[in-house]
Amino acid sequence: MSRTLIDHRISPQPGAARLALRRLGDRMARHRAAIQAVQWVVVASYLVLVAVPAFLPLPPATAHLWNDLTLFAQFAFWGVWWPFVLLSMVLIGRTWCGVFCPEGALTEFVSRRSLGLAVPRWITWRGWPFVAFVCTTVYGQMVSVYQYPAPVLVVLGGSTAMAIGVGLVYGRNKRVWCRYLCPVSGVFGLMAKLAPVSFQVDQDAWLRSQHRGARPAWVDCAPLVPIRTMRGASACHMCGRCSGLRDAVRLDLRLPGQEVVRVAGEHANPWETALILFGLMGVAVGAFHWSASPWFVAAKQVVAEWLVEAGIVWPLDTTAPWWVLTDYPARNDVLTLLDGGMLLGYIGVTAVVLGGAYAALLAVGLRLSGAWTQARFHHLAQSLIPVAGCGVFLGLSATTVTLLHGDGIEVPLLDAARLVLLAGSLLWSVVLAWRIAGLWLTGPRRFLPVVGVAACGVVAGFAWALLFWIW
Repeated sequence: MSRTLIDHRISPQPGAARLALRRLGDRMARHRAAIQAVQWVVVASYLVLVAVPAFLPLPPATAHLWNDLTLFAQFAFWGVWWPFVLLSMVLIGRTWCGVFCPEGALTEFVSRRSLGLAVPRWITWRGWPFVAFVCTTVYGQMVSVYQYPAPVLVVLGGSTAMAIGVGLVYGRNKRVWCRYLCPVSGVFGLMAKLAPVSFQVDQDAWLRSQHRGARPAWVDCAPLVPIRTMRGASACHMCGRCSGLRDAVRLDLRLPGQEVVRVAGEHANPWETALILFGLMGVAVGAFHWSASPWFVAAKQVVAEWLVEAGIVWPLDTTAPWWVLTDYPARNDVLTLLDGGMLLGYIGVTAVVLGGAYAALLAVGLRLSGAWTQARFHHLAQSLIPVAGCGVFLGLSATTVTLLHGDGIEVPLLDAARLVLLAGSLLWSVVLAWRIAGLWLTGPRRFLPVVGVAACGVVAGFAWALLFWIW
């Protein structure tokens, strides 16, 4: 029996932990009504927190998280929801998507009454997760989505409206939006590859059920995952409705990161590489950096002086509507056209420089080892998922810390925790790189791609160190 098949079989004699997981998965399949009830509670809470604060006055300086709906919503979305949903992907896969996500629930609900049109090719373009993530991240910075409720309504409310629109037109009882167009679907899919639990398909059991001639119950997979050939958790929403299908699908344990090593290399995906190197480790860094960066201030000063000397002063004074660039004069928080241009430039340059550096380090490591192919380059890039995800989690959790600090709540051992997380993610990436390199190389040459990955991790760590400890 091949090693690949062994990696993806379900143990015929599971231990207590695996039995508990199987039973949990089966309960999820039996209690769909309870899961849907939870989803509608989340939907109602989500709609209130997105919509209502946008029509309330901005909170006064004396407001607190516990007595002001706007501040509470801000903390709920950016202090809890974003960072800890991202963390949940690493721990329990895309359970958020299948059990809690309001956009997923809404798009699937309206899809029951959809026009049922076939999904066009432009929607299935593999580059959408990268493009959507970059556009959403950059636009969020332009309008200060972490600070003000009206941009939240535009960004999150707009995304929800588009999810509903797609559900009304394409597919039937499906989550077309979630599978192809959701701005965070690509990020969640990457993080879920690290999870130690997933729904897994026992190919032998599936074949035995076919040979018996059984006619199993039909399962409609909302996120359009081909259950029969599913070998990873990247696209699975962990909703549980397929658990027990043909006595072959079970919720089970696996080695953390096993999907990165054994499955991710089967099909080279340049867009996932771009999302890791230029998106999560580039654009996201620039987005979190710019407001604290002395380099941004110095560059803006140089450009401003040049414009004044050239007699072009309107970019220094001209503003834009709040839904284009931040414009809250009462809070002394206004971005001019110069600010907006410099913001875009800073994030863009950061993404190109860092992403290019990561790509070069990976490529050099592979070239020197004699193992260069494009497929291997893209596979090796997957080993950086822990470093990439950790950086974004720390960047998002900085908002959590800021909001708590504003209410006089200090997080103990914060610097130590950040350092441990960065070091731990780097170590995890190095281990994944070592295992991946072992698929092609033996002996001392195996170290060379690993050194390239370690160098990428050091560069990424330094980028976050600038934000947390140097600036």
